[in-house]
Amino acid sequence: MSTRSDEAAVPGEREAAAVPRPAPRRRLHPAWIVAAVAFLALVGAAGFRAAPGVLMVPLQQEFGWSTTVLSAAVSINLVLFGLTAPFAAALMERFGIRKVTALALVLIGMGSALTVLVNQSWQILLTWGLLIGLGTGSMALVFAATIANTWFVKSRGLVIGILTAGSAAGQLVFLPFIAVLAQDPGWRQASLLIAAGALAVVPLVLKFLKNSPADAGVLPYGAEAGSAAQAPAATGPRTNAAVRALQVLRRASRVRTFWALVAGFAICGATTNGLIGTHFIPSAHDHGMPETTAAGLLAVVGIFDIVGTIASGWLTDRFNPRILLAVYYQFRGIGLLVLPLLLSAEVQPSMIVFVVIYGLDWVATVPPTAAICRETFGADGSVVFGWVFAAHQLGAAAAALAAGAVRDATGHYTYAWLGAAAMCTVAAVISATIRRNSGARDAAPSAA
Repeated sequence: MSTRSDEAAVPGEREAAAVPRPAPRRRLHPAWIVAAVAFLALVGAAGFRAAPGVLMVPLQQEFGWSTTVLSAAVSINLVLFGLTAPFAAALMERFGIRKVTALALVLIGMGSALTVLVNQSWQILLTWGLLIGLGTGSMALVFAATIANTWFVKSRGLVIGILTAGSAAGQLVFLPFIAVLAQDPGWRQASLLIAAGALAVVPLVLKFLKNSPADAGVLPYGAEAGSAAQAPAATGPRTNAAVRALQVLRRASRVRTFWALVAGFAICGATTNGLIGTHFIPSAHDHGMPETTAAGLLAVVGIFDIVGTIASGWLTDRFNPRILLAVYYQFRGIGLLVLPLLLSAEVQPSMIVFVVIYGLDWVATVPPTAAICRETFGADGSVVFGWVFAAHQLGAAAAALAAGAVRDATGHYTYAWLGAAAMCTVAAVISATIRRNSGARDAAPSAA
């Protein structure tokens, strides 16, 4: 009789086992392990983000390519970096976070390694632009939003801040070594270092980066026990990833908040990756500052970026993200306005103040922007953030190319810095005027 009773209980037990349960009492929720691996993946993918500014001068010296040509390669990278993001978010929903992340890291490694073979300008467009652009786009900040939205209910803003800081940490880890290697023995060894950094994380991703809480048999961190709404399925929607990304774009484009975030984030990209990230070192070199010194200053930006982004995530969980965005953009504009006065052959105390403030503000905009996307668009929030991030990178690409053209035409970057300062004021005004929940009512019927 006991045997029959056990047999009769088996189907029910199997059904119960298939339902995600609250994590048993343990020291560490699996979500934090996933977040740690995601952080390392972002560090590995961030190596190239530090490279163009450092490698631009050595490539010019060896091949005689103009600043505009190299800026075009960076611009292609930034465009793909952005446009790939929303489709990568949909691909992560469709095929899983682990596969997409591993493939992205392999593309970055391949692009960096193949760079050592280039001898024509079109080849740098292929490696820096196409391969690394597709790889970094799939590992863009939308990856951080996807991890946070999938694995966390509590502390989402903080987690996005920590993961976003992974990109800054990558810059911090790689930039000084890239700068040293670029001078001796040469830029090719620096490119191989970037490739090694990206590929080294792939085994960790394949082993430890689970796709969803259901894969680990738990609820997301902070979810209430028994809340089906907080237990995402182990696999994403079966909709084609490209179709899903475009459907989300169509729904989001009807909401005013989406366009406000797009405009602000385009300016954010223009004033970070596009200008400072790409042209700060060449501009400092124009003023007589050694490249290694300028690279060290960008590394300091990376250090304080980590602090600022994590702090921004903490603040986003507690304060109105719209006000935070307005403050961040305005402080950035003030910094860019005074930058032409600070550049010189030697590092002055005022320059240290600039890099600290700019570092704190570098991607502090990400947690509040992702929070507004989630608040306004709900389950579509990660993919919507992917489209907003695409605008970020389009702005960065335009600024990288325009600043290179300004430098070639005038012999200096002053007009580029001043124009960027004015754009930051525009972004601050746009962000402050976003109404709370302004798009929720419009987005919901469309999503339905």
